[in-house]
Amino acid sequence: MKSLAELAAIRDKMKQNATIREDGESTIRIVVGMATCGIAAGARPVLNAITAELAAQNVTNATVAQTGCIGRCTLEPIVDVIVPGEDIVTYVHVTPDKISKIISSHVKEGIPVVEYTVGAYEN
Repeated sequence: MKSLAELAAIRDKMKQNATIREDGESTIRIVVGMATCGIAAGARPVLNAITAELAAQNVTNATVAQTGCIGRCTLEPIVDVIVPGEDIVTYVHVTPDKISKIISSHVKEGIPVVEYTVGAYEN
């Protein structure tokens, strides 16, 4: 950082990300497993990609949260998409490259990306 303006720009960007992650009047919850196994498998870049993609696709009806151990370490990073009134959809082996499709298809259109889910992995 070389100036107060640069610091203000960083603050504003972080505020935008924090707003996406706060619970409010949102209907969809996106939960990222952030225990040590998830972090070691790459959950932090996945979490960052989710917040960035929600902003890029102008999604305002979703919140992002973190959770601890989900209990399926070999499937990390794990992301749950929770739509009220529907079954929880669990995405496994999530990478930042998969996030755009998950957001556009599942979060925006209501169509889960079945090939990324735990059910597809276990079958």
